[in-house]
Amino acid sequence: MPDVVPAAAQPLSAPQKALRKLGLVRDIDRALHLPLRYEDETRITRLRDARDGDVVQIEGEVTHQEVGFRPRRQLLVTLDDGSDTCVLRFFNFYPSQQKQMAVGNRIRARGELRGGFAGLSMMHPTVRAAGSALPSALTPVYPTVAQLPQPYLRKAVLAGLAQADLSATIPEPILDEIGHLRAWDLRQALAFLHRPAPEVALAELEDHSHPAWQRLKAEELLAQQLSQLQARRARERLRAPVLRAAPGGLADRLLAALPFQLTGAQRRVGEEIAHDLGATQPMHRLLQGDVGSGKTVVAALAACTAIDAGWQCALMAPTEILAEQHFAKLVEWLEPLLAPLGQRVAWLTGGQKKKARAEMLTLIESGEAALVVGTHAVIQAQVRFARLGLAIIDEQHRFGVAQRLALRQKMSDLLPLPLAGEGRGEGRGRATADASGPHPGPPPAGEGVNAEPHLLMMSATPIPRTLAMSYYADLDVSTLDELPPGRTPVVTKLAAAHRRGEVIERIRAQIAQGRQVYWVCPLIEESEALDLRNATETHADLSQALPGRMIGLLHSRMPPAEKKAVMALFTAGDMPVLVSTTVIEVGVDVPNASLMVIEHAERFGLSQLHQLRGRVGRGAAASACVLLYETPEGGRLGETARARLKAMIETSDGFEIARRDLEIRGPGEFLGARQSGAALLRFADLAEDGALLQWARHAAPRMLRDYPQWADKHVARWLGAKSDYLKA
Repeated sequence: MPDVVPAAAQPLSAPQKALRKLGLVRDIDRALHLPLRYEDETRITRLRDARDGDVVQIEGEVTHQEVGFRPRRQLLVTLDDGSDTCVLRFFNFYPSQQKQMAVGNRIRARGELRGGFAGLSMMHPTVRAAGSALPSALTPVYPTVAQLPQPYLRKAVLAGLAQADLSATIPEPILDEIGHLRAWDLRQALAFLHRPAPEVALAELEDHSHPAWQRLKAEELLAQQLSQLQARRARERLRAPVLRAAPGGLADRLLAALPFQLTGAQRRVGEEIAHDLGATQPMHRLLQGDVGSGKTVVAALAACTAIDAGWQCALMAPTEILAEQHFAKLVEWLEPLLAPLGQRVAWLTGGQKKKARAEMLTLIESGEAALVVGTHAVIQAQVRFARLGLAIIDEQHRFGVAQRLALRQKMSDLLPLPLAGEGRGEGRGRATADASGPHPGPPPAGEGVNAEPHLLMMSATPIPRTLAMSYYADLDVSTLDELPPGRTPVVTKLAAAHRRGEVIERIRAQIAQGRQVYWVCPLIEESEALDLRNATETHADLSQALPGRMIGLLHSRMPPAEKKAVMALFTAGDMPVLVSTTVIEVGVDVPNASLMVIEHAERFGLSQLHQLRGRVGRGAAASACVLLYETPEGGRLGETARARLKAMIETSDGFEIARRDLEIRGPGEFLGARQSGAALLRFADLAEDGALLQWARHAAPRMLRDYPQWADKHVARWLGAKSDYLKA
């Protein structure tokens, strides 16, 4: 098998490029590329012994061949195996195939057998010449991409299996704790799964319950847990500024000024964050809470603590609309407290005018901007913080894994190095802080130290427990599990698309009561592939149905100023109906909105539906969410769509929604990993492999403590460069 990465003088062939596209660069990568399914080519079945619908391999002589034209051009080949005849049918064929299946030739054909009035037939079977020895193992069928045929991929995988270092990376005492897997080592498990014996039950292979599969799952989960634990310990070696709120400082003054009391959950989570900020290790905490649980005020109190200690805080959101919602709220709460101190809240986004942006950059670099709110523009190269001590990222999973890694690196770059008493006095910022507040001036000489701001990530998509144990094992997780008083329960209703007229009548009634309505559409322009009613057309329909009413339109391609103007009208109550794409999914807070209509709800993800539903029920009025769905012509909704809509009707608990979403979509999509192109868990299933995950969680600390070199080798084998994605 040729090396996947030949010398620079030898250009890569198309299959070699395809191998790299699949990430199959190292021998171990190819050895761990496991089959999707198997074909049984180890036996020949007589036609008289086969049943309709069986996938079988037959062998016989070609007795007839013709090219027919009804109902379309096709190659028809009659094969006689001595017990019966079968017609092989090909709609796509080449002269070489016609030659291979010439009358008189003996061939083997494998495919699904179909019976009928005209006799037995196979559609597009796999064909090869007869006479060669039958294989002794099932034939694997691997995940592949264009220009990488199965025969080439099989050779590449077997070469990787032969050449990879598959020596033990889990010490015997660690394996003793999961004794039933000791019968299979990694080499045996991989050799078996790539070439299983024909007597093995296919069901055991396909549902991954065979002990060889269990061994691979255990090894993969252990590698993931080790990587997470290594990331946590590496972060413990970093240093961050000590941020402690001054008695009677900004945090206390904000609490006194707020028109509401914090919930018990908000107080508890606030204390957890304050404890982290007061430590010398950088905080790395995920703040999760259901829609409307009050994450913003918790973040504001954390920002107050950082500002009190003489440092700056940055808050970043994935969309301009969400960032602007945060900005408006934080300005309302904090500007009256910051103004007497000569400080302010800065706004930074990609769509700003040059003059306004330059003004903000100056405020940030001078330190006058104590809090900076914006989109990803906050971490662009031109932004130079005077002394960034705390970074808050809202809806962090929506940035995508690769983007989150870049954000963390950029945040580290923005912190002045080194810290007081721990470095050389090099770096942009001069102010340092301890418990008693800021101390301007260069730090004393000493050894340099790696530094990072404290990091608080927020998510309104709660993380299911098994996912937190696995993908967020290196994070501290705080949960707001209590909604503030006054939140109105939202009634959720399903309505078929033909009932649009009734829904519009309901909108008319809501408007008559002085209420406001969202109507969310999945696309903003027609697609030939998806027969969806677009936002522009819906806007026109509603404008016609509700004459004399201002109907707004909001989508991602509108200029920022236009988006801002539309949102301002809706927020002020001047616009009763807003037709929008999912740009209003998170962060939009209009207490007067009491009805949410989601068109083509069957096309949305479950957590997205829940987030959209959370835009209503924020005031005192009874609120409802109508899920308009459309079934395919002459058919019924798919299983996944039905499961989503059923969950929305049955529960409004964000944690239960998250659990069901994980079951439906799997962890990769749940975490945004698809955006990174990196597979996370390839073999283990968090919903089914809880016992293996528990073993890995307990084994990882012991292995790092007692067998650190084994741990490094195990992580390198299983994750390679992908271990970085688990740190995002």
